[in-house]
Amino acid sequence: MRWEPNARGRLGEAAFELFTERGFEQVTVAEIAERAGLTERTFFRYFADKREVLFAGADGFQEIFVSGVASAPDSAAPIEAVAGALYAAAAMFLAHEGGVRRRAAIIAAHPDLRERELVKLATVASAVADALRRRGVTDPAASLTAEAGLAVFRIAFARWIAAPDGPDLARLIAESLDELKLVAAGK
Repeated sequence: MRWEPNARGRLGEAAFELFTERGFEQVTVAEIAERAGLTERTFFRYFADKREVLFAGADGFQEIFVSGVASAPDSAAPIEAVAGALYAAAAMFLAHEGGVRRRAAIIAAHPDLRERELVKLATVASAVADALRRRGVTDPAASLTAEAGLAVFRIAFARWIAAPDGPDLARLIAESLDELKLVAAGK
């Protein structure tokens, strides 16, 4: 087969189309490669398996959170540093809204993928806690703040996905952060 540019992107788009049309379980790697006009061998150059198409951006997602915490002003309270990271993630999601929504729908329809998504988020929470520790935040505050921040993100994200015509993700994050502050203050 003749070389064509953007094989990774074409494979990803083909996989998303097929997963949306037929469901994750019913799609094979061979079908993804065929839809993309490529070979199975080419697929495996870019992805270990078909799940990896959905989770290929996990490192970049984590990096947005970690760099958001690291770049917060030194005077920022731990939750403010995490909030900055949440808003950075929201901006990235809004820039790729169509793909993010398709990915969320595919994952929501498959229990194994939901589990994998939770593992990814736990890994991000751990990385955020490490970033807070590098800022001098001690435990358990670093771990609590990271976990709370990821909980805020998950809840705001779920609300955003459920209401495509509703408020944008950044606003939902702000509302969730405000709610968390009220809960923590005992109100």
